[in-house]
Amino acid sequence: MTKILAVFGATGRQGGSVVNNVLADPEISQQFRLRAITRDVSSEKIKELRERGVEIVSGDANDRSSLETALHGVHTVFAMTAPAFGPDAFDVQVNSVKHIADAAVAQGVEYIIFSTLPSVVDISGEKYKAVIPFDAKAKGEEYIRILPIKSAFISLGYFMDNFQSQPFLAPRPAPDGTWVMLRHTSPKEVLPFIDADADTGKFVTAILAEPDKFEGKRVHAAASLHTIEEVVDILAKTTEKKITFKLVSEKEMRAMLPDFAADIFIDAFNYGNEFGYFGPGTAELVADGAKLARGKLTTFEEYQQKHPLRLDDAQKGAWKHGGA
Repeated sequence: MTKILAVFGATGRQGGSVVNNVLADPEISQQFRLRAITRDVSSEKIKELRERGVEIVSGDANDRSSLETALHGVHTVFAMTAPAFGPDAFDVQVNSVKHIADAAVAQGVEYIIFSTLPSVVDISGEKYKAVIPFDAKAKGEEYIRILPIKSAFISLGYFMDNFQSQPFLAPRPAPDGTWVMLRHTSPKEVLPFIDADADTGKFVTAILAEPDKFEGKRVHAAASLHTIEEVVDILAKTTEKKITFKLVSEKEMRAMLPDFAADIFIDAFNYGNEFGYFGPGTAELVADGAKLARGKLTTFEEYQQKHPLRLDDAQKGAWKHGGA
């Protein structure tokens, strides 16, 4: 008899990847029926999921009663939360995790897989306190671990499409017609990269295949590590543009970031440069995690070859340097 796997964020990148990989896996697709939990049951993406045989159920992470209804009869939950912004961002995101987890326990769900992130505050000894999207997920993981429910966690690396989806992170046009990757931290800083759309589900299906093996464990999900210098070289190769790295001051870097997220990214850059994305032992954690994935992972170069960075789209507007 098949079990129900409830997926939050099924129309997004992480949840969508879980849906795609479960449906494509000959073994896992026979063990689980998919249920997408969503606030909008009439969107085009939801219609596509329904056509693929996914059950659609209304549920809102901010509405505990709707979640209990949505999770009735569910065996396993894949849960993820989107970052919040504003003065109460931390509490908003943590409460979303708590609502999902509490509803799962109340409905007798047996297993929860939560998309987490490292605690920057803890790893840095409270040196960096502004990376709220990371710390809120880490606090959510901490809460789930004390509940009477089996659990496992995936901690995703740096998304390969960040340079396109967050253009302030991408190379910028220089006056001479070339492009420059600007950072206030070392070009030797190392980042773990993941194709979130294609590969998140490969880690989740690995957990679904052997839940007892992964119970209480955190899987660090990334395909490989690259320095910022290597990123620049790969982007130059795949875009066929001349791209160089330039070190700028923290003040200059802050001027190039959106106001609502400047503190977050400045602290995130500094934290990663000093402690590593996943903290001490990041390289080993990434290597160990990659071995666990259920299927071949996409390399950063493969991703950029398939989805070349559209520099002109990512960077429209004037050259901004030094806050000018």
